[in-house]
Amino acid sequence: MKKARIFVFIDALGWKQVGKYGFLDDLLPNRRRIEMQFGYSCTAIPTILSGKQPREHGHLAFYDWAPAKSPFRAMRFVAPFMRPEGFWRRGRVRNVLSRLVKKLYGFTGYFQLYAVPLGRLPKLDYCEKRDMFVPGGLGDVKNLADIWKEQGQRYLISNWRNSEDANFDEAIALASKGELDRAFVYAAAFDALQHDNVGKDEKLKPAVARYEGLVRRLYDALKASGREFELTVFSDHGMTPLKGVDNVPTALAGTGLVWGREYASAIDSTLARFWWLAPGAKDKVVEAMKVIRGRWLDDDEMRRYGIFREDRKFGDAVFLAETGIQFAPSDMGMKPLNGMHGYDPADIDSAACWLSTAPVPEDVRRVGDYFGVMVSED
Repeated sequence: MKKARIFVFIDALGWKQVGKYGFLDDLLPNRRRIEMQFGYSCTAIPTILSGKQPREHGHLAFYDWAPAKSPFRAMRFVAPFMRPEGFWRRGRVRNVLSRLVKKLYGFTGYFQLYAVPLGRLPKLDYCEKRDMFVPGGLGDVKNLADIWKEQGQRYLISNWRNSEDANFDEAIALASKGELDRAFVYAAAFDALQHDNVGKDEKLKPAVARYEGLVRRLYDALKASGREFELTVFSDHGMTPLKGVDNVPTALAGTGLVWGREYASAIDSTLARFWWLAPGAKDKVVEAMKVIRGRWLDDDEMRRYGIFREDRKFGDAVFLAETGIQFAPSDMGMKPLNGMHGYDPADIDSAACWLSTAPVPEDVRRVGDYFGVMVSED
């Protein structure tokens, strides 16, 4: 019987947290600091599931300037009547509206409006319309489910909509029966916990202990099955404490430029991306951004990070925040969080982890390298 390979993905379990809390030192002795994929979880997860960079799978941030292909074009008739804007930016209202929009458009992937101004939606595209975890979920790019299905593996890929306990319970039940050849067990809650409580041991330590317990239960089930197995825990990034806040919309307002006519932007918590629509817009925006802490990425950096595209889908220009600085308000939220990721991948707070019962393959150095191990049939 072939060896079972089981992978547990704990979102935001960074290299620093692993070292600080001694996460499963005894059970998973083979470990390595991993360079995160430039971007956010919405960038890293399709990279993990495909082994491809954002320039290939098309996911960097949720929203891109794309007026010709926006699925929200019909909302141009509704958005002008959705006043006052402050009411429609309330978190609870946005959550309800997001569910309605998702159902209306038939999106099967994760979808949130966040704080994107509703009047801008008709000129924006959204990248995660489909469930990325199922066969065909990344379109022309083959994902983990596609490959495992082709290989004839008896596999489990957790349903990201379910609770962590449900996902572990399902994996443990199948593992104990020896019915898993491959598994991708998804645990997402640590990311949100760290956003609110980065550096707070009284909050994080019990959560880490809980994950240790869940992984040990999975390990015990695999061992009891009598099958040879490898068990690996990995993450996508760490978490950086808040150091300061910069207001990009206020800086841009001083240019006098009109969004959607002279320039377009997508402002995330640590990334500001711009498209130039009229002569002179670039110079004015560059001048305005001098008060914002961070730097413009050149094409060579974007190539190194895997986000450069000739069609400039991700922006004509990309501005990265200084480590620890958050942009707020932004299209992602009105207020900063206590912790954030999405900074320079070289930053120690951003580093991810690979922890395993098996030796770490020499070529596993970046988040995008996980895929090759997961689909290996050795």
